[in-house]
Amino acid sequence: MAVYTTDAGTRIVEFLKNNAGKRLTASDIFNGVNASGHEADMSTVYRYIDKLYNDGRLLKYKEANSKAYSYQYNETYGSCREHTHAQCSECGKIFHMQNEVLADAAKKMQEQYGINIDYRRTVIPGICNECKEKKKRGIR
Repeated sequence: MAVYTTDAGTRIVEFLKNNAGKRLTASDIFNGVNASGHEADMSTVYRYIDKLYNDGRLLKYKEANSKAYSYQYNETYGSCREHTHAQCSECGKIFHMQNEVLADAAKKMQEQYGINIDYRRTVIPGICNECKEKKKRGIR
C-alpha cells in the first residue's frame, strides 16, 4: 500500500474518508479539497485517484449516461479486487458482496466465453430495499 505523504495527497485521502459513503467525481474531490481552504490542482487529484484505485482503496465505476467516472473510498471493505459490487440507482449507495453470490455465473462466463471477471469494476445496478420502501410510501 502506498504512503500519501504530500499535503495535497493527505487532504485528498482525508476528504475521501470523510465522504466514504458518497460517490464522487474527480471534480467533486477537487472542489471539496479546495473548498476546505487547501489547494490541490486537478492533475494531483487524478494522480491520487490512480494511486488509491491501484491500492484497492478506491472503487471506480462508470456513471450511466455520463462520460465521467465516479469514485468511492472503500478502505473499510478491503480490496475491491476481492468482491462484487451492486449500486442502488436511486440513492447511489454501493454494496460490497461476497463473490460466492455470483460464483456460478463467473464460472460459466469463464467456461463459455473465456472471460474472467475484474471484480474491481463490477457494478450491478438495482434498487436497494430502503429506496424501494421509500418509493412504496411515495417519499423521494
